[in-house]
Amino acid sequence: MYGLVNRALQDMVVERHGQDTWERIRQRARFAEPVFVAMEGYDDSVTYDLVGASAKELDQSAEEILFDFGRWWVLRTADEGYGPLLQMAGDTLPTFLENLDEMHSRVALSMPHLRPPSFRVTRLGEGQLHLQYYSHRPGLVPFVLGLLDALGERFNTPTVARLLSPRGPDQDHDLFLLRWGAGLP
Repeated sequence: MYGLVNRALQDMVVERHGQDTWERIRQRARFAEPVFVAMEGYDDSVTYDLVGASAKELDQSAEEILFDFGRWWVLRTADEGYGPLLQMAGDTLPTFLENLDEMHSRVALSMPHLRPPSFRVTRLGEGQLHLQYYSHRPGLVPFVLGLLDALGERFNTPTVARLLSPRGPDQDHDLFLLRWGAGLP
């Protein structure tokens, strides 16, 4: 993953828990570098190790860290770094989701080693859709759930997302059901 992902995790931890906590997480993850270079590629294991160390240090599950990080990514990192690109991707939640792959293609122009996930949307009717999530990186379902939750907030519409079926030997993607609009539980 690119350094900007790890730096965003660092920013989230530092803002919420302080620099000293981040230093303990960095040491726990055995990451010696004091800073991340945003446009430099890092092995995915660095990110996974940082999430695991964050979970231990903050006494949370890795799933909770990833969910919070997904929300952070949409509401802070992506908005601050890619605001205009996000605005061009769509002005409604379903349209935005339908355009995610195109947005990732545009980002990849400046990041030649980017290996983004892929999303396919199937609209099911008013206020609901299926979202297929394809990624070579395992274990990021909680991150996607956090992204979806924050996108609901971004578009000022209540959302409920749940994993319908995980990827596995017979399925090459995770399948989510996303519902939005008034009257959700």
